[in-house]
Amino acid sequence: MKLSEQKRIHILDAAEQLFFENGVANTSMDEVAKTAAVSKRTVYNHFETKDALFYAIIERMMGQLNNIQTVIFDENKSLKAQLLTIAEYEVSLFRSDNFLRVAKIAFLQMLQAPEFAKQLSANSIGCMTYLEQFLTDAVSAHKMQVDDKELAAKQFVYQLKSHIFYPRLYGFDVPSEQQEAYLIEQTVELFLARYGCGQQ
Repeated sequence: MKLSEQKRIHILDAAEQLFFENGVANTSMDEVAKTAAVSKRTVYNHFETKDALFYAIIERMMGQLNNIQTVIFDENKSLKAQLLTIAEYEVSLFRSDNFLRVAKIAFLQMLQAPEFAKQLSANSIGCMTYLEQFLTDAVSAHKMQVDDKELAAKQFVYQLKSHIFYPRLYGFDVPSEQQEAYLIEQTVELFLARYGCGQQ
């Protein structure tokens, strides 16, 4: 690896840690340079602005999160079992340190720059990368009745987020493993009650 690339990685690592601990607005490029053990000029040679550095960090972190397990609809398997698997994979993502880290950095930045929320929402992660296709296939197999696949997919994920992820992000009432299993089960049951065709 070239020295310039090594320095770029050091800068990204340092900025990620500082942004996580202090937020983007409260971190200066001088602090990034000091933590990365490089000159300020080196930082600016790689990233012209702090915003450019921030987006590079988010892109890198999102790339690390996209190594996910995908569930492809199988009409020969229980629909409920498949949805439970999807939900369990999603909750595993919510529990991961990397996901919580990128979420905290992004959340703090959205408070300072609301327009960032629109840019971040364009990035699909977790089951949102394939859930709409899963629902489309389930509908084609007459196992589900879903008119708005995008809305249904968001309902599924947001139900899990509201009960399992956000308590972790904000640090309150974090559910136990037993409670999480119950919440996953109830989420799937609710989803099937709304969109299922009575066959599980």
